[in-house]
Formats: sequence, structure tokens, C-alpha cells
Amino acid sequence: MSFSDLGLLPELIRAVADKGYDTPSPIQTQAIPAVLAGRDVLAGAQTGTGKTAGFVLPILQLLAADQAHGSSRAPRALVLTPTRELAAQVAQSARDYGKYMQLRTYQVFGGVSINPQISALRSGCDILVATPGRLLDLAQQRCVDLSRVQVLVLDEADRMLDMGFINDIRKIIKLLPPKRQNLLFSATYSDDIRGLAERLLHNPLSVQVAPRNAPIELVEQCAYRVQKEQKRHLLVHLIQENQWRQVLIFTRTKHGANRLTQQLEGAGIQAAAIHGNKSQAARVKALDMFKRGEVTCLVATEVAARGLDIKELPQVVNYELPNVPEDYVHRIGRTGRAGAAGEAVSLVSSDETGLLRDIERVLRRSIPTLPTPTFKILESASPSPQRDSRPAQSGRHGGHQGGHQGGHGSQGGHGHHQRRDSRRPAAVGGRSHTGTGAGAGTRSFGPSKGRFR
Repeated sequence: MSFSDLGLLPELIRAVADKGYDTPSPIQTQAIPAVLAGRDVLAGAQTGTGKTAGFVLPILQLLAADQAHGSSRAPRALVLTPTRELAAQVAQSARDYGKYMQLRTYQVFGGVSINPQISALRSGCDILVATPGRLLDLAQQRCVDLSRVQVLVLDEADRMLDMGFINDIRKIIKLLPPKRQNLLFSATYSDDIRGLAERLLHNPLSVQVAPRNAPIELVEQCAYRVQKEQKRHLLVHLIQENQWRQVLIFTRTKHGANRLTQQLEGAGIQAAAIHGNKSQAARVKALDMFKRGEVTCLVATEVAARGLDIKELPQVVNYELPNVPEDYVHRIGRTGRAGAAGEAVSLVSSDETGLLRDIERVLRRSIPTLPTPTFKILESASPSPQRDSRPAQSGRHGGHQGGHQGGHGSQGGHGHHQRRDSRRPAAVGGRSHTGTGAGAGTRSFGPSKGRFR
């Protein structure tokens, strides 16, 4: 099947071809005709399945056909996303696919000045992509008119609910016309998502393009057993020994992301941390540097699992396991995209054994535990006592706040980004030990045998 078989306009097919695509993905094959027919859609789609084009392309076509309202400055399609990064990516996709059409797309999110957004909205747009908090701020200031919205999209609805946006979403829905088309995209189907779908959607077409809560099959998963205080040294070993060149690393907290970035830099590995304490400009710059290969490691907190679009990302590392098992799916979904193979490595300490079991229960499969390789404890990789004075949070509840912090503000700033630069110093040698010693000095650690559940 080709995109022309889906009933898309020549202008859209041309834009799709410019992007290098000629065959629609399964989610696009099912969703595009349904949206064009005016149906509500409930789609279960992993990241990397082409879901954005699955709703952007038909929305562009519907708006182009509705010439009677084309002169209105009020948005006719509204896309809600959980993070700034995802909002920016969806908006860019709409511009790319709609470049041969006379339609305007704009995005609003927190973390940046609201005044330019107010000015831009006065000029008008056809498609508005927004994070919930900033959109409500604009609505309360009467700077955005949502009375003409014909299509509402909740993108990554499960994440928005996880981040506490349900009340904001309800307030926004009250500002919309009661008669409209609704599209809900979610990677997982929790009871809350099903409840939201029942209240929001009318006779929807249900589309499921991946097994429930299952990661993309091309991702090879494994775990290493390691003491918490030794994780950073094992990580340095894996990066250097395997010559990894592009690694996305997940921590639970902003502080943990900053600290690990400093430790990687101390070991001579170029790294940047991204989280919500940084400006949007700094976050975009860090991500661009990572994509260009100027930094090897991007250290991120949980929210970035939904907002990053990195082509052919080879490695994802769970430096700390997530407290919510489903979040593991979104983390590793950053790799194995668009048919490319990927690798997801988890560094698991003894207090995370229960979290690993929860993840395996969701996946309905075991994650292979590999023997821990011999690795060195590098003095340059150890933080100063002052920087390392705050203990790392762990356990099912200990790191929960950090995993989701930054996701509840009224400004809609829900991604996590920061960047740092580094230079590669000489490595420090050491003696061999087993992988269970204290984290100091210049020692090496060897294999830990067996599974640990």
C-alpha cells in the first residue's frame, strides 16, 4: 500500500515523499482513513510507529477542505502533548507535511516567555499544538480562542495522566465546542485511559498496532547486576569498552542527572544532562549537540522518554529503573525505531530487584541478566564529597518524585534538559577485584555470577 491509496491529497503525498517515506506504517494505514472519514479514534501506538503522521496528515487534509472557515484566526485543530519537546516535534511535523498547503501551525508551551506566544496567536493559526498548563494560562488571559476547534488530539494521553494533567485536560475540554472530532493516542491502556476514552470519544475506531504494554520487538534488552555505588564505573566501562557513540541514559531525578553527567565528564566521556530546570533554548541546544554527535551521552529524567525523537539511536541505558513499570517501555522505545535495531541496558542494584520483577511482569517476559564484566574504579569518575553528599534515591517509592518532577507546573514546562561540555582526560588504571567492593580508589571489578531475583 502507498500513501496515495489512503486518499491523501497530492500536496500531502509530495510532502511525505520529500521526507523520504513511500509506504505507510500500520498505524497510518488504519488511522488516516478513519480520521478522514470524521471518526473518533482510540489508538494504542508505541513511539516510533509513525503515529504523529497518522493524525497530522488527515487533519491537514480536513482543514484544507474546510475553506469556509479558512480565514478564521482561531485554531481549528488542537493537539495536546505532555512535554515541550513533543509539542515542538508535532508542530514541526505539521509544518513539514503541510508545506505545500496554505495552513498555519503554531506551538505553545511553558519554560519560555508567554508574550511572543500571545503575539503569534493574535496573528492566528489553523493547528495549535500545546502543553496543557501553558494553554490554560493563555485561555485565562483570553489570548486564545478555542471555540472553533473541530479536531482535538490527545497525544501520549497516558503520560499526561501520569503527570497529573487530567484536571487541566477537563478544563480545556470545557472550552471546546461540544461537537468535534476526538483522537486519543496512548502507548499503554490503563484503567484511567479507558475511562477517559469512554467519556471523550464517541463510537471510536480502536487501533492497536503493538501488544499492550510491550516494547518494540527490535530492542535487545539485558541487565547487569551491580551495587548502586558502582553503577557509574560500570557505565563508563560499557561505554568505553563497547565504543558506544550515542547513548541515552535515564536517571530518576534532576539532581541525579546532573551528578552522573559530571561523573561521566570526569571519566573523559562527553555528556549533557537535560531536565526542567534548564531553559528551553538550553534543552534544544543539548539535544541538537547529541544528535550531531558532539556529546556521547545524553542523561535524562523520565519525562524525556516521551519527548525525544532521535533517529537510529543505538543504545538506551536505564541507570536507575523507573518506579512505574510502564515507563520502562517508553524509555527503551527511544531506540529500535523505524525498523532499526537497538539495545536497552539496565543497571540493577539489589534494592531494585522488585522493580525489575514488576517490569518483567508487564512485559510478560524475562530480561536476561548478563555476567557483570570486569571494570575499573576511576578516580576521575568519582565526584567530590560535596557533590556526592546527597544519597541516590532508590526503591519503588524513593525516587518517584524525581521521576516525574517538573510535570505539574502551570507553565506547561514538562521536559527535562541541560547540557554540559567535557574534554577526555587520560584513564586511570587499577587492580582487579570482584564487582561488589566499595566505590573508591582505582580498583577494577569483575563478573558477578547468576541471576538476582
